[in-house]
Amino acid sequence: MADIRDCEQCGTSFAPRREHARFCSARCRVAWNRRNASDSPAETGALDWSITAMRETTGRLLRAAGWDRANGFAVISEAVWLVTMVDATLMRYHPDIYSGVLARQAAAQRRITEDIFGGLRFVRNRMGYDADHADFIQPLDSRPGAGAGRIAAWTWRSVPEPALVSLTPRGREWEMTRYRAYQAQLAGQPIGETFSRATAFLRLAAEGSSLSRT
Repeated sequence: MADIRDCEQCGTSFAPRREHARFCSARCRVAWNRRNASDSPAETGALDWSITAMRETTGRLLRAAGWDRANGFAVISEAVWLVTMVDATLMRYHPDIYSGVLARQAAAQRRITEDIFGGLRFVRNRMGYDADHADFIQPLDSRPGAGAGRIAAWTWRSVPEPALVSLTPRGREWEMTRYRAYQAQLAGQPIGETFSRATAFLRLAAEGSSLSRT
């Protein structure tokens, strides 16, 4: 049975075609955006705080060197959580700006960007719950003859397909989409490169959202 949710503008029940769909039609999306053109102080403050925290954490990750596994895993987990939270907030409260920044990318780059965020959502949903940090992260110090090295040079491991029997059919479809995105754009790649690309995109979207509030 398909998942059903209510349109945030008109209240009509609809079957979402995309994971983050909030409206039953483009008309309702435009109407909601017009009605909510100005963020409340609480929403604006939360977004600004999240962006600052994301920049500080990812910056620390990109500079870090010689850390042990526990500290490396901790900063990577924090970065995953903050990046996906900023992404979700911008997508929710500034969908037109977010979509506009995405649309300005070439088709191939747009697919990469979407897959990077899909892959990070997959990590967020499973790391620490259904999987251990070590299932996703390949530290350099596990390779023979290598030192701990820079955390940014650690890589994402390839992981097997997850067991999703507890999810609805649509939930399984979305999680498998995230899994395929992870395998396509994260697995085997340096962790620092993933966060550099993700934060570069989010900064552009965040700058657009700041301009819209002035």
